[in-house]
Amino acid sequence: MNAPTDLGFLRPDLERGLAALGLDPGAPVERTAPAAGDDGTLAGALLAYLALLVRWNGTYNLTAIRDPAEMLVKHLFDSLAMAPHVRGLATLADLGTGPGLPGIPLALATPGLAVALVESNGKKARFLRECVRQLGLAPRVRVLESRAEAVAEPGAFEAITARALDRLVGILEVGGHLLAPGGRLLAMKGVHPAEEIAELPAGWVGGAVHRLSVPGLEGERHLVEVRRG
Repeated sequence: MNAPTDLGFLRPDLERGLAALGLDPGAPVERTAPAAGDDGTLAGALLAYLALLVRWNGTYNLTAIRDPAEMLVKHLFDSLAMAPHVRGLATLADLGTGPGLPGIPLALATPGLAVALVESNGKKARFLRECVRQLGLAPRVRVLESRAEAVAEPGAFEAITARALDRLVGILEVGGHLLAPGGRLLAMKGVHPAEEIAELPAGWVGGAVHRLSVPGLEGERHLVEVRRG
Protein backbone atom coordinates (compact mmCIF):
# COMPACT_ATOMS: atom_id res chain seq x y z
CA MET A 1 0.00 0.00 0.00
CA ASN A 2 1.18 3.55 -0.63
CA ALA A 3 2.56 5.85 2.08
CA PRO A 4 0.17 7.47 4.57
CA THR A 5 -1.97 10.25 3.13
CA ASP A 6 -2.20 13.60 4.95
CA LEU A 7 -5.52 15.24 4.14
CA GLY A 8 -5.41 17.84 6.89
CA PHE A 9 -5.70 20.59 4.28
CA LEU A 10 -9.29 19.44 3.69
CA ARG A 11 -10.35 19.84 7.30
CA PRO A 12 -11.72 23.41 7.01
CA ASP A 13 -13.88 22.41 4.03
CA LEU A 14 -14.97 19.25 5.84
CA GLU A 15 -15.96 21.14 8.97
CA ARG A 16 -17.92 23.72 6.98
CA GLY A 17 -19.74 20.98 5.11
CA LEU A 18 -20.57 19.08 8.28
CA ALA A 19 -21.94 22.23 9.87
CA ALA A 20 -24.08 22.86 6.78
CA LEU A 21 -25.47 19.33 7.17
CA GLY A 22 -26.33 19.98 10.81
CA LEU A 23 -23.53 17.76 12.12
CA ASP A 24 -21.01 18.72 14.80
CA PRO A 25 -17.44 18.30 13.47
CA GLY A 26 -16.14 18.01 17.03
CA ALA A 27 -18.61 15.35 18.18
CA PRO A 28 -17.04 12.21 19.65
CA VAL A 29 -17.35 8.99 17.65
CA GLU A 30 -18.53 5.73 19.21
CA ARG A 31 -15.72 3.24 18.67
CA THR A 32 -13.10 1.18 20.46
CA ALA A 33 -10.17 3.44 19.56
CA PRO A 34 -9.37 6.30 17.17
CA ALA A 35 -7.28 5.62 14.10
CA ALA A 36 -3.66 6.72 13.99
CA GLY A 37 -3.39 10.48 13.59
CA ASP A 38 -7.09 10.91 14.35
CA ASP A 39 -8.20 13.23 17.18
CA GLY A 40 -11.31 11.23 18.08
CA THR A 41 -13.80 13.70 16.62
CA LEU A 42 -16.26 13.15 13.77
CA ALA A 43 -14.16 15.35 11.48
CA GLY A 44 -10.99 13.49 12.44
CA ALA A 45 -12.59 10.08 11.89
CA LEU A 46 -13.97 11.08 8.49
CA LEU A 47 -10.56 12.36 7.40
CA ALA A 48 -8.96 9.10 8.56
CA TYR A 49 -11.50 7.14 6.51
CA LEU A 50 -10.98 9.38 3.48
CA ALA A 51 -7.20 8.96 3.77
CA LEU A 52 -7.64 5.18 3.74
CA LEU A 53 -9.89 5.42 0.69
CA VAL A 54 -7.42 7.64 -1.20
CA ARG A 55 -4.50 5.36 -0.33
CA TRP A 56 -6.19 2.07 -1.25
CA ASN A 57 -7.80 3.56 -4.34
CA GLY A 58 -4.37 4.05 -5.88
CA THR A 59 -3.89 0.28 -5.96
CA TYR A 60 -7.36 -1.26 -5.97
CA ASN A 61 -9.47 1.21 -8.00
CA LEU A 62 -12.26 1.31 -5.44
CA THR A 63 -13.84 4.43 -6.94
CA ALA A 64 -13.49 6.31 -10.22
CA ILE A 65 -13.14 9.58 -8.30
CA ARG A 66 -9.47 10.29 -7.63
CA ASP A 67 -9.37 13.84 -6.28
CA PRO A 68 -9.71 13.91 -2.45
CA ALA A 69 -11.60 17.22 -2.55
CA GLU A 70 -14.09 15.72 -5.00
CA MET A 71 -14.39 12.62 -2.80
CA LEU A 72 -15.20 14.89 0.12
CA VAL A 73 -18.27 16.22 -1.66
CA LYS A 74 -19.41 13.29 -3.81
CA HIS A 75 -18.75 10.56 -1.27
CA LEU A 76 -18.71 11.93 2.30
CA PHE A 77 -21.16 14.84 2.11
CA ASP A 78 -23.45 12.92 -0.24
CA SER A 79 -23.57 9.99 2.19
CA LEU A 80 -24.03 12.17 5.26
CA ALA A 81 -26.93 14.10 3.71
CA MET A 82 -29.12 11.17 4.75
CA ALA A 83 -27.87 11.17 8.37
CA PRO A 84 -31.06 12.77 9.80
CA HIS A 85 -33.09 9.88 8.39
CA VAL A 86 -31.13 7.13 10.17
CA ARG A 87 -31.10 8.74 13.62
CA GLY A 88 -32.95 6.53 16.07
CA LEU A 89 -32.35 3.37 14.06
CA ALA A 90 -30.58 0.47 15.75
CA THR A 91 -29.68 -1.58 12.66
CA LEU A 92 -28.90 -0.73 9.04
CA ALA A 93 -27.70 -2.89 6.15
CA ASP A 94 -25.87 -1.05 3.36
CA LEU A 95 -26.30 -3.13 0.20
CA GLY A 96 -23.62 -3.01 -2.46
CA THR A 97 -21.68 -0.61 -0.24
CA GLY A 98 -18.57 -0.58 -2.46
CA PRO A 99 -15.88 1.20 -0.42
CA GLY A 100 -18.30 1.76 2.47
CA LEU A 101 -20.66 4.42 1.17
CA PRO A 102 -22.90 5.52 2.78
CA GLY A 103 -22.47 2.96 5.59
CA ILE A 104 -19.15 4.02 7.11
CA PRO A 105 -19.83 7.79 7.19
CA LEU A 106 -23.30 7.11 8.65
CA ALA A 107 -21.83 4.82 11.32
CA LEU A 108 -19.27 7.45 12.27
CA ALA A 109 -21.93 10.16 12.51
CA THR A 110 -24.66 8.12 14.26
CA PRO A 111 -24.02 6.82 17.79
CA GLY A 112 -25.80 3.56 18.52
CA LEU A 113 -26.28 2.58 14.88
CA ALA A 114 -25.09 -0.94 14.03
CA VAL A 115 -24.20 -1.20 10.33
CA ALA A 116 -23.73 -4.27 8.14
CA LEU A 117 -21.65 -3.48 5.06
CA VAL A 118 -22.76 -5.89 2.34
CA GLU A 119 -20.29 -6.21 -0.54
CA SER A 120 -19.55 -9.18 -2.80
CA ASN A 121 -16.38 -7.79 -4.42
CA GLY A 122 -13.38 -9.30 -2.66
CA LYS A 123 -10.97 -6.37 -2.91
CA LYS A 124 -13.63 -3.95 -1.68
CA ALA A 125 -14.54 -6.26 1.19
CA ARG A 126 -10.87 -6.44 2.16
CA PHE A 127 -10.71 -2.64 2.20
CA LEU A 128 -13.87 -2.50 4.32
CA ARG A 129 -12.42 -4.90 6.89
CA GLU A 130 -9.29 -2.76 7.10
CA CYS A 131 -11.43 0.36 7.61
CA VAL A 132 -13.38 -1.32 10.42
CA ARG A 133 -10.12 -2.36 12.06
CA GLN A 134 -8.26 0.93 11.72
CA LEU A 135 -11.24 3.11 12.62
CA GLY A 136 -12.06 0.98 15.66
CA LEU A 137 -15.64 0.31 14.55
CA ALA A 138 -15.99 -3.39 15.45
CA PRO A 139 -18.32 -4.91 16.55
CA ARG A 140 -20.80 -2.12 15.78
CA VAL A 141 -19.86 -2.23 12.09
CA ARG A 142 -19.32 -5.56 10.35
CA VAL A 143 -18.51 -6.62 6.80
CA LEU A 144 -20.62 -9.25 5.02
CA GLU A 145 -18.71 -10.40 1.93
CA SER A 146 -21.74 -11.60 0.03
CA ARG A 147 -24.32 -10.73 -2.55
CA ALA A 148 -27.31 -9.12 -0.87
CA GLU A 149 -29.72 -11.88 -1.88
CA ALA A 150 -27.46 -14.48 -0.21
CA VAL A 151 -27.34 -12.77 3.20
CA ALA A 152 -29.13 -15.23 5.49
CA GLU A 153 -30.38 -12.73 8.06
CA PRO A 154 -34.08 -12.39 7.22
CA GLY A 155 -35.87 -9.65 9.11
CA ALA A 156 -32.68 -8.58 10.90
CA PHE A 157 -32.61 -4.88 9.98
CA GLU A 158 -34.76 -1.86 10.72
CA ALA A 159 -33.59 -0.31 7.47
CA ILE A 160 -31.65 -1.16 4.35
CA THR A 161 -30.01 1.37 2.11
CA ALA A 162 -28.39 1.45 -1.30
CA ARG A 163 -26.65 4.38 -2.91
CA ALA A 164 -25.98 3.22 -6.46
CA LEU A 165 -27.07 -0.40 -6.57
CA ASP A 166 -30.16 -0.62 -8.80
CA ARG A 167 -33.67 0.62 -9.41
CA LEU A 168 -36.00 0.40 -6.41
CA VAL A 169 -37.61 -2.82 -7.61
CA GLY A 170 -34.18 -4.43 -8.03
CA ILE A 171 -33.04 -3.40 -4.55
CA LEU A 172 -36.18 -4.90 -3.03
CA GLU A 173 -35.75 -8.12 -5.00
CA VAL A 174 -32.28 -8.74 -3.59
CA GLY A 175 -32.58 -7.15 -0.15
CA GLY A 176 -36.21 -6.90 0.85
CA HIS A 177 -35.99 -10.12 2.89
CA LEU A 178 -33.56 -8.41 5.27
CA LEU A 179 -36.14 -5.90 6.53
CA ALA A 180 -37.83 -6.38 9.87
CA PRO A 181 -41.62 -5.90 10.05
CA GLY A 182 -42.21 -2.19 9.68
CA GLY A 183 -38.72 -1.72 8.28
CA ARG A 184 -37.83 0.73 5.51
CA LEU A 185 -35.73 0.88 2.38
CA LEU A 186 -33.88 4.21 2.32
CA ALA A 187 -32.67 4.56 -1.27
CA MET A 188 -30.39 7.34 -2.47
CA LYS A 189 -31.41 8.67 -5.88
CA GLY A 190 -30.66 11.65 -8.12
CA VAL A 191 -33.76 13.26 -9.62
CA HIS A 192 -37.16 12.40 -8.14
CA PRO A 193 -37.68 8.73 -9.16
CA ALA A 194 -41.40 8.90 -9.92
CA GLU A 195 -41.19 6.12 -12.53
CA GLU A 196 -39.35 3.80 -10.13
CA ILE A 197 -41.92 4.40 -7.41
CA ALA A 198 -44.73 3.66 -9.87
CA GLU A 199 -43.20 0.27 -10.74
CA LEU A 200 -42.91 -0.97 -7.14
CA PRO A 201 -44.08 -4.59 -6.92
CA ALA A 202 -47.16 -5.71 -5.03
CA GLY A 203 -46.65 -5.66 -1.30
CA TRP A 204 -44.45 -2.55 -1.31
CA VAL A 205 -45.49 1.11 -1.12
CA GLY A 206 -43.58 4.31 -1.63
CA GLY A 207 -43.39 6.61 1.37
CA ALA A 208 -41.81 10.02 1.86
CA VAL A 209 -39.38 11.35 -0.73
CA HIS A 210 -36.89 13.75 0.82
CA ARG A 211 -35.00 16.26 -1.28
CA LEU A 212 -31.46 16.43 0.07
CA SER A 213 -29.07 19.34 0.04
CA VAL A 214 -25.45 18.25 -0.38
CA PRO A 215 -22.84 20.97 0.22
CA GLY A 216 -20.85 21.64 -2.93
CA LEU A 217 -22.80 19.23 -5.12
CA GLU A 218 -24.62 20.34 -8.23
CA GLY A 219 -27.72 18.50 -9.34
CA GLU A 220 -30.59 16.93 -7.46
CA ARG A 221 -30.42 14.30 -4.72
CA HIS A 222 -33.39 12.55 -3.16
CA LEU A 223 -33.88 9.95 -0.45
CA VAL A 224 -36.81 7.61 -1.12
CA GLU A 225 -38.54 5.61 1.60
CA VAL A 226 -40.27 2.33 0.73
CA ARG A 227 -42.19 0.08 3.15
CA ARG A 228 -44.19 -3.10 2.99
CA GLY A 229 -47.83 -2.29 2.40
